[in-house]
Amino acid sequence: MSEYDGYEPVIGLEIHAQLQTESKIFCGCKNAYGEPPNTLTCPVCLGLPGALPVLNKQAVEKAIKMILAVGGKVRNRSVFARKNYFYPDLPKGYQISQFDKPIGEGGEIFFSLEDGTKKSCRLTRIHIEEDAGKSLHPEKGEGYTRVDLNRCGTPLIEIVSEPEMRSPEEAYAYFVKVKQILQYTKVCSGDMEKGHLRCDANISVRPVGQEEFGTRTEIKNMNSFKGVERAIKFEIQRQVKLLKSGGSVTQATLLWDESRQVAEAMRSKEESHDYRYFPEPDLVNLVVKDDWIESVRENMPELPNEKSERFVKDYQIRAYDAMVLTDTTSLADYYDEVMQYTKDGRTAANWVQSELLGVLKESGDDISTFKVRPNMIADIVNKIESKEISGKMAKQVFAEMVETGKGADAIIKEKGLVQISDEKQLLMIIDNILLANSGNVDKYKSGKTNIFGFFVGQVMKETKGQANPEVVNRLLKQKLDG
Repeated sequence: MSEYDGYEPVIGLEIHAQLQTESKIFCGCKNAYGEPPNTLTCPVCLGLPGALPVLNKQAVEKAIKMILAVGGKVRNRSVFARKNYFYPDLPKGYQISQFDKPIGEGGEIFFSLEDGTKKSCRLTRIHIEEDAGKSLHPEKGEGYTRVDLNRCGTPLIEIVSEPEMRSPEEAYAYFVKVKQILQYTKVCSGDMEKGHLRCDANISVRPVGQEEFGTRTEIKNMNSFKGVERAIKFEIQRQVKLLKSGGSVTQATLLWDESRQVAEAMRSKEESHDYRYFPEPDLVNLVVKDDWIESVRENMPELPNEKSERFVKDYQIRAYDAMVLTDTTSLADYYDEVMQYTKDGRTAANWVQSELLGVLKESGDDISTFKVRPNMIADIVNKIESKEISGKMAKQVFAEMVETGKGADAIIKEKGLVQISDEKQLLMIIDNILLANSGNVDKYKSGKTNIFGFFVGQVMKETKGQANPEVVNRLLKQKLDG
């Protein structure tokens, strides 16, 4: 029996990513966020009579880069089309998109679930299109809507998956990986709060073992990973409950209400013929020659999966650690730079993941401008490895680094944080402690070896935590067992 009472979910995602270009896709208006409403517009993006679109070359190059990053095929000749529908924030009454001849076809996204299970999902297509404006609904419900047309004409790619995901968790992990690739390639910022990355989910259910797909619904415009996961789970459960009660699923477009955790019908689901697609008469076919594709390919950055594999191979760290450290380009670059100053990849990985990320999470600081630079972390790692300082001392040094921005040597000198490894010095301290605690020595020798930690603690107390624990343990063993 499946998790969903004998039914299997079938999920496909359509991800809209705003391209990081300087200007909009068909005009010279600035592609920016946060400007006063309706100040980044012109006759072209407003669709005024007589205004003609001119394609942005940079937008095409960004699309090519994403297609290559996922192993897709760049079509040498693609066609722009008009997708006709009426909406308050679509002044032309149509959206310029691509329909039957998109710029990119195929490709595959490889991702991992939380338990380490590796999965993949093939892509149907990647196509270029323009964005619509934005409707602003007053919070207090005054009964009207404001329209900001600044976003009209901003360049997008739409990444359409095959319906190959079988759980909300898979959809979540897939979406995370797509965002990661977009950021690594600098195709899209991935900033969901600004609407630069949005997701629509197509969902249906079918009895386990059935080949034929069920009737699907589409949940529109979700802009958080957890929101996508929760919305899909809700819709799967709704469809299963409906079918189990003898009802049938109606094809529809839904909107997810994050505050109420429900999906509600927006309209009946459209098909392609409802949009009355036809080739855009004001744009010639987009021709992408092979030499252009190869030029983009030659300048591709190292992708997250490639970087993760390199970290495992070159720095001898665990695959899980490599996955965490390559989560973002800034974190991966930071760790890469740490490794320019040390050979201990595992200790460095632990420090970056635990100490560094812990502080950044608490402070909200950006790793790229954080005062503790990679060479400073490497310095701590090297001093632990050379036993100049203990792990406990290292944490004190790091805390002081975060506070002051000073280097390890200066902090160690100021705080007197030098680890004592001199055996003669430690033996004198140990002899005095054993002499002062003869009763406990007798207990140890009579078989109560669990009080060994007491002696270690006394040595550390006497040395203010500066004794080398490894040397202390060895010398104490020799004295007590001899």
